[in-house]
Amino acid sequence: MTAAVFNHEGPWSEEEYLALGETQQRVELFDGSLHVTPALTPRHQRISRRLGNILETASEAAGLELLEAVNVRLGPGRIPIPDLVLTNPIDLDELTIEATDVQLVCEIISPSNASTDKVLKMHYYAAAGIGWYLLVEQETGTLRLYRRQNGHYVEAADAKRGEVLELTEPVRATIRPEELVP
Repeated sequence: MTAAVFNHEGPWSEEEYLALGETQQRVELFDGSLHVTPALTPRHQRISRRLGNILETASEAAGLELLEAVNVRLGPGRIPIPDLVLTNPIDLDELTIEATDVQLVCEIISPSNASTDKVLKMHYYAAAGIGWYLLVEQETGTLRLYRRQNGHYVEAADAKRGEVLELTEPVRATIRPEELVP
């Protein structure tokens, strides 16, 4: 993959991006540019797995799919790879999931790319019409749930250690930060 990236000239098209195939790094496409992040830390993976475990039963009960680290097409030239998504029933063999099928998107904030999750992705997810955005702060375990309103996200709820985040939409679930973050 490295040779293909360094020998590439000009903006990346969706077709060129998807032709990269599976990579060791998380490679996302934003407006013709690749955004590459290093491998995830064990802490990040633990949070993702535990949150996924909590959301899995709730998503099945609501008739939704819970997926980890999948390509979500937000619009032309915008394909991030969120940590977790809850989607309507979809074709599980497609390379990308359309934003219109995503009910909730979750990002676990890494200290090295916090602004990407809190600003760039938040803006793009809202612009694509995704109804719910859940942010998990990796260092503190604080959860912030945002609801899309008038084209942007407004904070609907938050929870710190010792508190509980109760999701009622798009699924019913109880999340305790101390169960996610060591």
